Amino acid sequence: MPDALSAPLVVEFPFTRSLGPVQSAFLTGLRERTVLGVRTTAGAVLVPPVEYDPETAAELRDLVEVAATGTVTTWAWNPAPRRGQPLDTPFAWVLVRLDGADTALLHALDAPGPDAVRTGLRVRVRWAAERTGAITDIACFEPCDADDPCADEVTARQATAHSGAFAGEPVTGIVAPARLDYTYTPGRAQTGYLAALAERRAVGERCPRCHKVYVPPRGVCPTCGVATTEQVEVGPRGTVTTFCVVNIKAKNLDIEVPYVYAHIALDGADLALHGRIGGIPYDQVRMGLRVEPVWTEGGRHPDHYRPTGEPDADYDTYKELL
Repeated sequence: MPDALSAPLVVEFPFTRSLGPVQSAFLTGLRERTVLGVRTTAGAVLVPPVEYDPETAAELRDLVEVAATGTVTTWAWNPAPRRGQPLDTPFAWVLVRLDGADTALLHALDAPGPDAVRTGLRVRVRWAAERTGAITDIACFEPCDADDPCADEVTARQATAHSGAFAGEPVTGIVAPARLDYTYTPGRAQTGYLAALAERRAVGERCPRCHKVYVPPRGVCPTCGVATTEQVEVGPRGTVTTFCVVNIKAKNLDIEVPYVYAHIALDGADLALHGRIGGIPYDQVRMGLRVEPVWTEGGRHPDHYRPTGEPDADYDTYKELL
């Protein structure tokens, strides 16, 4: 058995969402250096605002303006900021209850060190120099100096009604980049699977109790809960069980749309894996299609699967693998 593998992986995509009237007003307000909350039926002011009362589920539309100053309710020091975080120097994650609000807002606090942070610390918003209508329009919070007026400001300031209307076009949608960096160690079973793929073979593992062959192997049978150690070579041909047509082009992926991704049950396997179907128009892909892997030079896994030319598999032969 080869040594366990390990590799850095990155999952990254842009998260796009439209905004309802409450979130639109909140982000438009940040662009104009104004913080808005929403009042619940019980009179509490929620910041950030939500569109439905978390206790009664009633629709909320009563926007109110709160102060750009507030009080730290709890905090955690971040000694090693990561890519994309609000500050590139050590900072504190803080929950800040803004004056006039009854809930706390999560953001970053720019402080010289953990000794300068405490629950009850008075802070104020540091606005970004360029604002676009996003939570990053609040660059961070900063402590109020001892001689700063906000240090003596009444924390229970009354929130004031606000129409939610601002000069300029309202913010109606956002695109937020999502990114996850991590190191993946596949473990014994998948290390063996990946090593076999490097030799252009597909290897699964058989459960000693139910005798199902899992590809890719998981090390444990999910049905019986017992370890799987017996290796079984499967494929290379297989059957399309289900599929979807992809019509949205992915960034940095050199594949023309539309194309098809499918679940493929390799011959001898009791679990379908997924792969791209090529060598056939997308609208001719179908359940039961017999396919085989296509490898590119130097590739460590099949680039795609193509039709073998065999007759389609009978539904009864793969219906349990849908």
